[in-house]
Amino acid sequence: MELRCLIVDDEVLAQNVIERYIRNIPTLKLVGRCDNAVEAISFLHNNSVDLLFLDLNMPELSGLDMLKTLQNPPNVILTTAYSEYALESYEYGVIDYLLKPIKLERFIKAVNKVVDLVSSNSITNDDYVLPKPIFIKEDSTTHAITPTDILYVEAYGNYLKVHLSKKTFVTRLTMQYIIQQLPDSLFCRIHKSYIVNKLQISKIVGNILFIGDIELPIGTTYKNDLKKELE
Repeated sequence: MELRCLIVDDEVLAQNVIERYIRNIPTLKLVGRCDNAVEAISFLHNNSVDLLFLDLNMPELSGLDMLKTLQNPPNVILTTAYSEYALESYEYGVIDYLLKPIKLERFIKAVNKVVDLVSSNSITNDDYVLPKPIFIKEDSTTHAITPTDILYVEAYGNYLKVHLSKKTFVTRLTMQYIIQQLPDSLFCRIHKSYIVNKLQISKIVGNILFIGDIELPIGTTYKNDLKKELE
């Protein structure tokens, strides 16, 4: 497995440090360096990139503003000298946040997060799917949740319950919105009130689907689609 990397930073010295680190890691391949966000957007439109090392503070267009313009951004590791943007940055689905000056051991730890996610969700040696974190707001706190950790999602009046193995989040989202955020390869809708993680299904008995000991009804209109999904 090889991850194609792009560096976006307005400081040449910072680019040089990251490039040196990339060349020391066999799973990474540097495919480009950009001095600003506008140049990077153009590069991404014309090139395949798996991992983006993105500076936050750049002239004209910041790193976060750049991410807002991308419909399908690659995996992102942010690099910056300012720690105050860390929490906000995770709302954009970034994998990690590196503070400058970046140390090699911290860089490797961030890259390993990406490699582990890619490896754990690999389809074949040459093709992989990387479920990016989704962000669930409960009360005043926004939580980053890895899709593979979700057991199922349940409609709950004007809210949703997002069930994990050891915790349930209650959030004011719609079923339509969250199913668009979840990867099709892992999740399917079995009822107007339930979306399930296919990897968590233990058995199906008649019109009842089991996730461990949890029983969930299968809606009549969803039964054929579920059968196709599991086949």
